[in-house]
Amino acid sequence: MSYYKPCPSCGEQIQFYKNPVPTVDIVIYSPPARLVLIERKNFPHGWALPGGFVDYGESAELAAIREAKEETGLDVVLTGILGVYSDPSRDPRSHTISTVFTAYALNLDQLQGGDDASRAALFHWDRLPETAFDHDQILLDFKLSQTRFRPGTR
Repeated sequence: MSYYKPCPSCGEQIQFYKNPVPTVDIVIYSPPARLVLIERKNFPHGWALPGGFVDYGESAELAAIREAKEETGLDVVLTGILGVYSDPSRDPRSHTISTVFTAYALNLDQLQGGDDASRAALFHWDRLPETAFDHDQILLDFKLSQTRFRPGTR
């Protein structure tokens, strides 16, 4: 999808492309079954995974580490990619594509809300609050990924 705008210098019509915005989300896991969520200060309100927009010139991995620190106070080690979530309606503000990382925290005792998060908390994965965006689905996918190949689980 594209649109045209006049050049601010010469007035000639310039073609612009409307593309999805890259974001990251981080599932910070504390065994045996606790997850870090943040309560959002801004719209859309509610509980969510830590995460945010990838800055220009920044890798998705560094964005995930930065967002985790800004929103939770935690230093994290990324352990993998859970998946890429790209439903155009996943974020009511705009079309985003999120790379969802898994991680563990090096300093869980320093968990606190910051930046866009009014607070941060640990939740047992069997007692999670309803979440913003598509984070309920992401959390379900994470839980399934942790139990899928272990003997005695379904």
